[in-house]
Amino acid sequence: MSARAELAAWLRLTLVPGIGGETQRQLLKLCGDPAAVFAASAATLRGSLGGGLAERLLAHDCSAEIEAALAWADQPGNRILTLADPEYPRALLSAADPPVLLYIKGDAALLARPGFAIVGSRNATKQGEANAEAFAAALAGAGLAVVSGLAAGIDAAAHRGALAADGITIAVIGTGIDRIYPARNEALAREIAARGVILGEFPLGTPPLPANFPRRNRLIAGLAQGCLVVEAARQSGSLITARLAAEAGREVFAIPGSIHSPQSKGCHALIKQGAKLVESAQDILEELKWEKRIGAAPATTVSPARPAGSTLGVPSFAEDADPVLAVIGYDPVDLDTLAARSGLAPEALLARLLPLELDGRVAQLPGGRYQRLN
Repeated sequence: MSARAELAAWLRLTLVPGIGGETQRQLLKLCGDPAAVFAASAATLRGSLGGGLAERLLAHDCSAEIEAALAWADQPGNRILTLADPEYPRALLSAADPPVLLYIKGDAALLARPGFAIVGSRNATKQGEANAEAFAAALAGAGLAVVSGLAAGIDAAAHRGALAADGITIAVIGTGIDRIYPARNEALAREIAARGVILGEFPLGTPPLPANFPRRNRLIAGLAQGCLVVEAARQSGSLITARLAAEAGREVFAIPGSIHSPQSKGCHALIKQGAKLVESAQDILEELKWEKRIGAAPATTVSPARPAGSTLGVPSFAEDADPVLAVIGYDPVDLDTLAARSGLAPEALLARLLPLELDGRVAQLPGGRYQRLN
C-alpha cells in the first residue's frame, strides 16, 4: 500500500462521526493499523464497537474530506502525523488521550524539543502581557520551546516573546488548522508557522467550538515539561491546562498579582493548591533543573509593561467605559508609562485621573505612581 493510501486510511478512521480517540485507539490495538480496521469483518467490528458504530464506520462516506486533507498535506510546510509516525511527539505518546492524527504547519522536527507551557487570560492586562513576553523570551533563550494556545492576551504574548528571543514556539489550536482564530492573530500565526510549529487534532474546517478548547488544553499540557499561568480569573480555561499538567506529573507555576485584580484570582488559587510562586524565569529553570543554554537569555524578572503606543482601541478590560481604567491595570504604574499606554498627553491624563481618584477607583501612590482599586 502506498504512503498516500495509508494516510487516507488514517484520515478515514478519524473522520467517522461518533468514533472518538479512545475508540480509534481501541480499534488500532485490535487490528494493528487503519487499513486492517476497514478490512476486518463486520462481525469483528460489531464485537468491538457494537452494531450501530460498526455499521457507521463501514458505511460513512468521507472521501471528499480525505481528498481535501491529502491536498492540504501536499502543500509546502504542511504535514499530517499519525500515531505510527516516528516524528509524532514522544511527550504526547506518554500523555492521556493522545490524538490519532496531528495536523502540523511548520517544522515538525521542532516537536522533539523540550517544551514549556505559558498560558493565561484572554482579557489580559498590559502588565500581564509584558510578564508573559518577558518569561517566554527568557525560557526560549534558555532552549525551551514555548507552548501556548494562540489565543488573544497571554497566549499571544507568550508566542511573541519566544519569537522576539529567536526561540522556538509551538501553537496548539482548537480549530481546523486551515482556520486562524482569533482572526487578529493572523500575522502572528504566519510567523509561528514560518519559525516554529502550529498543530491541532481537529479536521480541516472545524470552527472554534467552545468544547474544542478544553481538549486543546490537554495537548498544551502534554507537550510541556511544566506550565506557567501568568494571569487567570477563577473560571479561566488556563486553570484546566494547569490541572491537566499537574495530573500528567508536570510542574505548575503561577505569577502572583494584586489582591484587587480579578485576573490574579486564578493564580492565587493555584498557589494555594501547591503551584510554585515565581517572580523570575530563573525560578522556573532552577525548579526544572534546566542547565541547557542557547545564547544569552533575556531579562528574566517580572517586568514593567512595555509601552506600545496608543491602546485605547484595544482595552484590556472590555467592560470599562473609561479608557484610562482600561489600560492602568492593578499594579502600580508611573505617569509616563500610563501616558505611553493610553496615548494621552500627561496633562490630559491627569485631568482624567482626578475624577477616578475622587470616585475611589484609582489611588495615587508615593512616587507619583497610580493603581487601580476596582
